[in-house]
Amino acid sequence: MNDEQLLRYSRQIMLPELDIEGQEKLGQASVLIIGLGGLGSPAAIYLAASGIGEVTLVDDDVVDLSNLQRQIAHRESTIGEPKVASAGKAIEQISSETRINMIQNRLRGNDLLEAVSHADVVVDATDNFESRYEINDACLSARTPFVSGAAIRMEGQVAVFDPRESESPCYRCLYSQGDNEDLNCADNGVLAPVVGIIGTIQAMEAIKIISGIGETLCGHVLYMDAKRMEWRRLKLLKNPQCLSCGSTR
Repeated sequence: MNDEQLLRYSRQIMLPELDIEGQEKLGQASVLIIGLGGLGSPAAIYLAASGIGEVTLVDDDVVDLSNLQRQIAHRESTIGEPKVASAGKAIEQISSETRINMIQNRLRGNDLLEAVSHADVVVDATDNFESRYEINDACLSARTPFVSGAAIRMEGQVAVFDPRESESPCYRCLYSQGDNEDLNCADNGVLAPVVGIIGTIQAMEAIKIISGIGETLCGHVLYMDAKRMEWRRLKLLKNPQCLSCGSTR
């Protein structure tokens, strides 16, 4: 690390759990962020600010006025621009040394698997079950850990799934396909800080996975009720009958 980097990340380096070694791990890491909306925006900004060396931004949407209430990576000046480009500009203004890759389409199949395989951690900031299942299966195939987040109304949840761990459940262990109906902010609404809280926790979990500090949420689901500001941390076990990771599949 050079002198400028030592100064920039000094507040993190002074943490004994992280130190210079952990900061260097962040600088060498690549994070794939899928979805640059309410969750992906704070996750991307905090990951870049924390010193992640490379971020790959994936989103096929453009910035709309209704996004600005909660998607803090975007600005009035970027309305109509691709979200990946808008978020890329925000990151560059915070950390010019962060390497940024932009993919302005929805990744599927082999393209998704290739992107997941390149990453050290995947941040799933999508808003529909179909995408989450596809990301889950790609991460299982590539043995890449991923951090899943969701938020609606005044509620949110975060979970970590790590295929490198034999006892780690996967996303389908939490939600079996066919048992769910997509809920989205456009139809149900969401309070702005809720997505910020969840997206920031996703960034924190990604940093912990990369650096090896602390204990991640792997094997647990963290639920937040913002109306009462109550948190629940529930144990999630691997499902032997899971269609994706179960031993009987």
